Parts: sequence; structure tokens; C-alpha cells
Amino acid sequence: MSERGELRRYLEAVLGTEVRLLDVRPLGASGAGSALKAFGYGAPLRLDCVVDGAPRSFVLARQRPEQGFGHDYPADRAWSALWGHGAYNGFPRHVRSYDVGFRRGSGELVSAADAAEFFQLVELAEGEPYWLDLNRLRTEPAAPRDLARVEALARFLAEVHAERRDAPWLYHRRIRELVGHGECLMGILDSYPHPYPLLPPDACQALEHAAVAWRWRLRDKAYRLARVHGDFHPWNLLFRGGTDFSVLDRSRGEWGEPADDVAALAINYLFFGLLKGPGVAEPFRGFFHRFLEVYLAATGDKEILETLPPFFGFRALVLAHPRWYPKIPEAVRHRLLLFAGSVADLVPFDPAILEEL
Repeated sequence: MSERGELRRYLEAVLGTEVRLLDVRPLGASGAGSALKAFGYGAPLRLDCVVDGAPRSFVLARQRPEQGFGHDYPADRAWSALWGHGAYNGFPRHVRSYDVGFRRGSGELVSAADAAEFFQLVELAEGEPYWLDLNRLRTEPAAPRDLARVEALARFLAEVHAERRDAPWLYHRRIRELVGHGECLMGILDSYPHPYPLLPPDACQALEHAAVAWRWRLRDKAYRLARVHGDFHPWNLLFRGGTDFSVLDRSRGEWGEPADDVAALAINYLFFGLLKGPGVAEPFRGFFHRFLEVYLAATGDKEILETLPPFFGFRALVLAHPRWYPKIPEAVRHRLLLFAGSVADLVPFDPAILEEL
């Protein structure tokens, strides 16, 4: 079916009656040359129709995938359409939204206006979560397989991060989200209980100030943009025999700073080492250093030591969170928060002073 034919079919399904489509054109195209506003997020189409014998006009509101305004991924543009459909109809004198929908790869336009919640259907992967491996090592000696898995994960990330892209706006977005996203530093700090003796308001403020400084320190490193996972921690890794594993729950965009993934896993070796104690106990201290060594050898990316600190800080705040990890000893929680504060101003990250941090 042609695009016009698909539009007509869609309108008939939404309006529940026969529609004759007279014209389709960009909204405001006739006066575009005299427009004062030079830019907007939308790329709307005006649809002139005859509905039940009467002339009617509609606007098909679309959002262009502009670079640098948070509309980079299709999911961003889906959020905007879904939010608009509900928000328009709840505000006085606002133009009415009739529907919100999506276009399939075939060109078919599909209504989604009555959706209440969205979900994913994914395959079931077999395996044991990697955190169970690490937890076991708190009471059992390490086997050769345990070190092999550390090295395999480092090499895997090196391969993933080898794919690069020239898209500065996506790097800027990822660093901005590290600071201000609801699941990242500021959102995590907001979700702490307040007042909280281990993390008083002045400490939160200092962490946020340091994070904003880091945002501008890293902003010019957009050449580092790489394919990333975004939440590469032991609860999202399933191991089977040997070093065979699957990855779960890729988060927050396809592209970002490689230090995000490296910090997400590496800090868990510190976490489980602190749980075993005293200090960062073996084999976890050795795993931490070996993971970084293998990754650096495979990538040659020595600059990552300059970008790791704010990501370590964010991850430490998550692991120390009394809501996420309510059963860890308060001494471990305190050390993680000290670590978060110490790396906030540290350039570059120096693994040799790990115990001091």
C-alpha cells in the first residue's frame, strides 16, 4: 500500500469511519520562507481530509532525530509521543490528541493510544549470575576458572569497545546522564534516606559539584565514544561452563564512554573484597588489578584512567545504598562512600593507591 493509502487506512481505523485523503504536506510549508523561528524539534505533516462528507484537517506530529537534544534513539521519540498524547488532553484549551501510534518497518501505521504499560519479551538465557561466583569466593578459595572468567570479561569489553562512532552529541549525552539521569548520580543521591548520617547534605552537594566539574572535564573527549553495555555488573552476567556467558539488561543507550562498563564491573571486585575483608581481601584485590591489566593490554587505552573516576563514584554510591543493598555491614557502606568522595577529584585514577582510596 502507498504511503497515502496507509495514512487513509490508519485514519479510518482511528476515526471509525470512511475517510477521503485530499492532501498531505509539511505543516507551515507555504510560509516557511518568512518564518521567524528557524528550528523546532518537530517535523509535522498536515492532513486534509473529507470525513463523513465534511472537510476535516489533522496534524501528524513527528519528531526529527536531531543530534544533541535527547531525541537520538527511537525510544526517546516514542516517549515524547506517548507523553504528549496524555498531556495534551489533560490541559485546558489544548488541541486534542486523537491517537498515538507507531510505524512498522513495513510502513503500516499502528495505534498505541490505549496502551497502559509497555513490556519486553526476551529469550531466557541459561546460567548462574556472576555475583554468585563472587559471593562464593568470600568463603572458598579461588580456582583457575575464576581468574579465567575475570580475564574473559576484560577481553569481551575490549572487543565491544573497539567499535567507535563519530557522534559527539551521544558522548555529551552519556556524560550528562551520568550526572543528572534519574538512575544515575543525582537520582541515586535523591533516593538515599535523608537525613542519613553516613551521607549528610553537604557531602551530597560536594559530590554533585564534583560531578558537574567532571562533566565539563570529559566533554571534549567525544572521540572516545564507543559501543557500550551501560550496566555491566555481576547481576547482569550469566555464566555457564568455563568462560561461556550471556549478558542481560543493556541500559541507557547504545553508545557512551568505555569507562562506564569498566567501572561497573571492576568496582564489584572491590565490593566483594570489602565484604570479605579486612580491607579489599584476596582474591578480589588481585581480580581488580588483573581485570584492568587485561583490558588495558587489549585496548591500549591508557586514557581510560582519566575517565574512570566519576563512574567509580557513581557505582560506589549505588553499592553503598541502604535501599539497594540493605544487609551489608555499615563499615563496608562507609568505605564505599569514602571511595566515592575520594575519586570525585582524582585525576587520573591510580590503581596503585587503591587501599588509600
